[in-house]
Amino acid sequence: MESHNNISEFILMGLSYDKHTQMFCFVLFLFCYVSILVGNFVILVSIRGSSLFNQPMYYFLSHLSCMDICYTSSVTPKLISDLLVDTKTISYGNCMLQVFTMHFFGSIEIFIITAMAFDRYVAICKPLHYVIIMNRTRCNLLTLAVWSGGALHSFPQFYLVLQLPFCGPNEIDHYFCDIFPLLKVACTDTYITGVLVVANSGVVTLVTFVVLFVSYVIILFTLRNHSGEGRRKALSTCGSHISVVVLFFGPSIFIYLRPPTTFSEDKIFALFYTIIAPMFNPLIYTLRNTEMKNVMRKIWCQMLFSKEVCN
Repeated sequence: MESHNNISEFILMGLSYDKHTQMFCFVLFLFCYVSILVGNFVILVSIRGSSLFNQPMYYFLSHLSCMDICYTSSVTPKLISDLLVDTKTISYGNCMLQVFTMHFFGSIEIFIITAMAFDRYVAICKPLHYVIIMNRTRCNLLTLAVWSGGALHSFPQFYLVLQLPFCGPNEIDHYFCDIFPLLKVACTDTYITGVLVVANSGVVTLVTFVVLFVSYVIILFTLRNHSGEGRRKALSTCGSHISVVVLFFGPSIFIYLRPPTTFSEDKIFALFYTIIAPMFNPLIYTLRNTEMKNVMRKIWCQMLFSKEVCN
């Protein structure tokens, strides 16, 4: 790895050179990051401390909250600290680590959202067989498949990036290390590598999005036969999932499902899947979910006061 690299660090161009814009972004992203940590921590504690953890949807939601924390923490703290300094540098090792963690945790999050869609499909389209199909053993197997899928996606890409030689310009026009910006500064022909990255990241993003889209079309079609109350409850849950899918997959498809090049708008689109979507996940999954709100109220009331007061 050292033999074909003449640089030990990269310079990140960041989001803006304007001091006022940087200070505004610092306050905004710090608020977003704290919200992500607090919101997902509250969800994790509420689910793990209640009987909801035994329900497949909340079992997957607890994993999604954990991945949200890990995923955004691979980028956001560095982004926030860089907004306070003039020269934004990152070592070669930390840059490679950021590439790996971003794609590893990000792909796991995508696959968890897909598993949650499958859970909703079974619950609405196969309600009589739901308990049999979505038993704990199958949920554990789905979780194992999710982590395996994350590894199968991220390790090959990480290997491709490790093979890239960097010997000249080390300025990356982004606020974190991602594959396409790194391809731009590599001192070799990166066409084949770019095609492989698109075939990996692009296809994973597109296929999972199509699977999600088809599953929700089937779910919405099936809801026509449900009662008014059942339809409202199912639509509320599915609406939450669809909101997450749009926030996460829309910008991801724009970034990765195209020829391996970079645009100045990429940094803005990347904010959606690195910060904004993880921040809205706790709100989307709790504010529209009466069962979740009741459990959160009970769990945190008991933790802060006493069982007598909360009952």
